[in-house]
Amino acid sequence: MNDRTQDYLDREEIRDLSRRYMRGLDRLDIELLASVFADDATVDYGFFQGTAVDFVDFARGALTPHLANHHLIGQMLIRVNGDTAVGEIYFQAFHRIVEDGAEKDLFISGRYLDRYSRRDDRWRIQFRSEVNDWARTEPAADEALKNNPAAIIGARAPEDYSMDFYGPGEPQ
Repeated sequence: MNDRTQDYLDREEIRDLSRRYMRGLDRLDIELLASVFADDATVDYGFFQGTAVDFVDFARGALTPHLANHHLIGQMLIRVNGDTAVGEIYFQAFHRIVEDGAEKDLFISGRYLDRYSRRDDRWRIQFRSEVNDWARTEPAADEALKNNPAAIIGARAPEDYSMDFYGPGEPQ
């Protein structure tokens, strides 16, 4: 295999880490979320600093009260250097929250700054930091979905419709 092909395959495996990370957050699939991190990984979100293991527990506690979450990934700049890599991953996160008894939508947009490591032929996040670029909160406005009983509405694992396709945990 030539160097360009290997570089592409490495970057694709690393991009998949962020896709699985987002799915783990949105479905509160803790097994999947934990699977993207190296065993000795650390996280620095400013408001949380510590091990990835502790971050997974923190994320579960922070997101469980939300009615829904939806994370989108934007551009990804990844540079591979042997068995290490760095990345800047743009994101937008939607959180349906309840504040003072009213449903509200919290939007956060920013970037993940990552360091990755390959061990035993598997890439994992070694360090992740979140840089928040902007945020806003506004009243919830999705009557069109709530008034359509035939609409398939997202949920947490294991009730989410997508579990019939992927199931919980790390994809094989």
